[in-house]
Amino acid sequence: MPLQSKDILVVTDPAALSTTVSLVLGAGGARGLAHIGVIRWLLGNGYTIGSIAGSSMGALVGGIYAAGKLDAYADWVVSLERREIRQLLDWAFGRSGLIKGERIMGALRELVGEHRIEDLPVSYTAVAMDIASGKEVWLRKGSLFDAIRASIAIPLVVTPFLDGERRLIDGGVVNPVPIAPTLNDTTDMTVAVSLGGRAMPGGGRAQVVPPDASPEMAPGYRERIRDFIGGLMGGTSNEPAAPGMVSIALASMESMQNTIARLKLAAYSPDVMVEIPRNACGFGEFWRAAEMIALGEEITARAFARAGRAAGGAQ
Repeated sequence: MPLQSKDILVVTDPAALSTTVSLVLGAGGARGLAHIGVIRWLLGNGYTIGSIAGSSMGALVGGIYAAGKLDAYADWVVSLERREIRQLLDWAFGRSGLIKGERIMGALRELVGEHRIEDLPVSYTAVAMDIASGKEVWLRKGSLFDAIRASIAIPLVVTPFLDGERRLIDGGVVNPVPIAPTLNDTTDMTVAVSLGGRAMPGGGRAQVVPPDASPEMAPGYRERIRDFIGGLMGGTSNEPAAPGMVSIALASMESMQNTIARLKLAAYSPDVMVEIPRNACGFGEFWRAAEMIALGEEITARAFARAGRAAGGAQ
């Protein structure tokens, strides 16, 4: 029997048939580059990202994706060498943090352009913490890069962000895998990415980018500053590697974040949980971008296979 016109489904928007995802991207330094691989796997397998919530590096990668510049960012970060990464660090030499963060934010603004969150095609939330109140803050409007800057203000490392009268710091302190901002979404499923997964054999130890002082300083002063900060981070190049003040603080914060994340995830369980091993790379090893992106894709594929989901969300 021939089909009647009423029996024919006309699809004007192919995305209408795909599974929509609320994507939650966690905190964890350079391991957050794996978020790029997660997003690429989702898009490459027929999923549509309808909402993003992120803390710290998750807020950064998620915001850049929402602005439509993820490929440009991935190409840029993969090309960075250790020397270039050090040049992006602008030392604060103050009590509130080692790095001001203005140089890296300037580079990202030049790469991505200015955007307002409310104008993005994807619903976006960056999570930060108000130092004075200790409360979680959801940034859902205003400058995209102001929200990112607030969410990546790692205690001791990056200076807090002043938002009006509020001083905001890294959202990972209070909510490392922020599912709560997505609870009212109308998407088909929630995918959460934790950067504090079970350690894998042969992983790297947590560390920060080896510091160096700005080139405009006098040589003697530059060396003294480098050696001082090197001691805080974990020793100098002339002595055996040992955890320094900042390395110990970061390791302690990561342990705390992993505990908080487990508690939060027990309350808000996602449909698919992607867990990047906590020792996949050091906290500041951004020169391992290509490796982290590939790892993100690989672990996402495994997580969806375990959850019994296939391309486009087919069961």
